[in-house]
Amino acid sequence: MKKLMKALVLLALVGMVVLSVPSVRDQVEQQFYPRKYQAIVEQWAQAYQLDPLLVYSFIRTESGFDPDATSAVEARGLMQMTEETFLWLRSKIAPDEDLTFGDLYDPAVSIRFGCYYLHLCMERYSNDVATAAAAYHSGWGTVDTLLQMEEHSSDGQTLKGFPYNQMHHYVEKITACYGVYTRLYGTP
Repeated sequence: MKKLMKALVLLALVGMVVLSVPSVRDQVEQQFYPRKYQAIVEQWAQAYQLDPLLVYSFIRTESGFDPDATSAVEARGLMQMTEETFLWLRSKIAPDEDLTFGDLYDPAVSIRFGCYYLHLCMERYSNDVATAAAAYHSGWGTVDTLLQMEEHSSDGQTLKGFPYNQMHHYVEKITACYGVYTRLYGTP
């Protein structure tokens, strides 16, 4: 029993030392913050002037990189889009394409549409990641209403707080995730 305890203590110490070395720690952490679908993400991030690391943050938060993800409100795909949003975006970027709501399970379609929607949110909310994330999650109408309230916005363009628990939690997850991606992979 004493030998087992010594071995476990030694293993724990070695693990702590290894994980304290930045490059090793970063390599381990990159497993939890991957850049899956890199070619597609980079293509559409560039097309819509987005930081690819922000796109990865949304994909990780929305679906955990599961292309078959479906939420309780029937949002689908890597970037979790509802049918209403999909149809609206399809009319803007793919009116002549024979795409259906089910096509959001295809990573290329989900990332394309999700990047376009994220681009619209970033553009509408002055490239403020937190406000754009709130809009991506809760909709423009909700965010626009909050922006008109002094207790939630001092400038009418960015939110200084997120009054709804789900919105607050979502924005925190996105911004924290984006911070980790930026630390691990650098800035564009």
